[in-house]
This record gives sequence, C-alpha cells and structure tokens, in this order.
Amino acid sequence: MHKMPVDWVEITFWSLFFLLTVGEILVAYVYKLPKTNVVRDWIEPAFEAIIIATIIRTLFIQAFRIPSSSMEDTLLIGDQIMANKFIYGTHIPIKDKLYLRFTQPKRGEVFIFRYPEEPRVMFIKRCIGLPGDKIEVKNKVLFINDKKVEEAYVYHKDMRVFPNYITVRDNFGPVIVPADNYFAMGDNRDNSADSRFWGFLPSKFLRGKAWIVYWPPDRWKVIKHFNINADAKTNTTNIAVAVPAK
Repeated sequence: MHKMPVDWVEITFWSLFFLLTVGEILVAYVYKLPKTNVVRDWIEPAFEAIIIATIIRTLFIQAFRIPSSSMEDTLLIGDQIMANKFIYGTHIPIKDKLYLRFTQPKRGEVFIFRYPEEPRVMFIKRCIGLPGDKIEVKNKVLFINDKKVEEAYVYHKDMRVFPNYITVRDNFGPVIVPADNYFAMGDNRDNSADSRFWGFLPSKFLRGKAWIVYWPPDRWKVIKHFNINADAKTNTTNIAVAVPAK
C-alpha cells in the first residue's frame, strides 16, 4: 500500500505554528511588549515567516515522503517529493470541494490525493482513467476504452497471473469511470493498493500533481508524467501508447 501518513515533519511544523501564534498573541496583545524588546524582536519575524510558509504549503507546494514501493521504479521508498497543490484546485474544508481549478488530471499524470476510505491518509498514484473511460485489465495488460495501453513506466515483480476470482490484481473489470471521478493505479502493479481494490477516486480528494524528487540528492529529478491518448475520436487504432508529457 502506497500511502503517505502524517509524519514528524508535519507534526513539528504545526506545533511550531501553534507555539509562535501563542507567542505573538502574548508579546503583542497580552503583555504589549515594546517592539524594541528582544523577545518580541525574535518572535514577530518568526511568526511572519511561518505564516508565509503556511500559505505556501496550503495553496501552492508541499513536501511528501514516499514510504512504500507501489510507485516503483518511478518513485522509491524514502524519496522526498514536492507537489504542485493548486493546479487541480484549492480545497476548502468547510465546503469539502475544490475551487479555482486550473486544469483537470490527465491520463498518465502522477497525482496526490486523500485516500477515500481514510481521508486523513495521503496516497500517490498515476491517473489512468478519466470520467467516462472504460477500464479493464486482462492478464496484467491495461485496456482503456478497448485500446491496449503500452505503458513504459509499469513495473512487474511477480510474473504469476491470477484469475479475478482469486484477486482483481491481474484481471479486472471492465468498469466505467463515473462523472467527477478518476481511476488511479500504482506503477508497481503487483504491489499497489489502488482503484482496482478500493474503487473510484472522487475529484474532491485531489490534492496535487507530483513535481520533483528533491531528496536524496542523487535521486533529484523532475517526475515524469505521460500522455495516454485512448480517446476514440482522436485515436482510431487499437493501441494507446503512453508517451512522455511535454
């Protein structure tokens, strides 16, 4: 399972945010220390800095750590990545909806979302199916809208092929992706808890598009997204080739 639970970095950040907020209230409004006071001179710049960092984390970019193998070889255990948080829209908790959407996910993009069955947990997968797409897996081979998809990014560790009455891992569907939903799969198809097992991904759970691996240094790279043209109108062949996105 490729989930990204809240880690100590996250806990430390919000603990620091809370402490600096309390400190700002105490020095500026409770004790009303003069601006020349050493304590206030230290707390106020730190408070302003963490407010800016919070805005950036909430609306623009955020860091995540990869804890498992379901996106190998694209992403490895221990990779730390940055994600573009605003491209699919800004999440408003009160309304539980996305607003200011710049674009929709495309087939072949690597995206981050809240796990629908446990929303406090973050997942990262590849977008495979769009609303209205017909998705099917036959003997480990993906078909979208009855077109065989050639996927350069897929990684198979287990050469066994199971029938769907044992597991839907290797033989799945067909299903039609509902409106305002997506179908997500991990690149490590033999070891990924994804839409084959827990169903469709409602768009309200989208949180961002994976951008770069920034740590460890020898793994630094821009995360590769692909285009999968499986539309009947623009692809009249029986094959859809996943090509690197520009």
